[in-house]
Amino acid sequence: MNFVMKQALGGATKDMGKMLGGEEKEDKDPDAEKKEEERQEALKQQEEERKAKYAKMEAERENVRQGIRDKYGIKKKEEKEAEAQAAMEQASEGSLTRAKKAVPAGCGDEEEEEESIVDTVMKFLPGSLVDMFNKK
Repeated sequence: MNFVMKQALGGATKDMGKMLGGEEKEDKDPDAEKKEEERQEALKQQEEERKAKYAKMEAERENVRQGIRDKYGIKKKEEKEAEAQAAMEQASEGSLTRAKKAVPAGCGDEEEEEESIVDTVMKFLPGSLVDMFNKK
């Protein structure tokens, strides 16, 4: 019967017997817990070594970067931001409100812009329409 069952399942392995409710015979290693603990410890140690290696490499890279910055007089992004922040605080030292943002050139000159837009449109209109607008 066992042979027929295996053939019906396409030559099933031992695992299929377990799935069908057969006897379970597991080979338990008495030192399995010790081995697993040692393996976990080895993994942790490898991870720590990897992190130390990459931290050392990054420190070396940062030294090279700092050498380049010193050579060419370049400042770090954080230093630039700190200087800008200090300048903003210094400018608004006695103010009770927050610092105002700088207004770009050309903003606030609405009348001039409107006139220039009207003039531009007038240039492209046919003569009869320009005469109509000028009569007003």
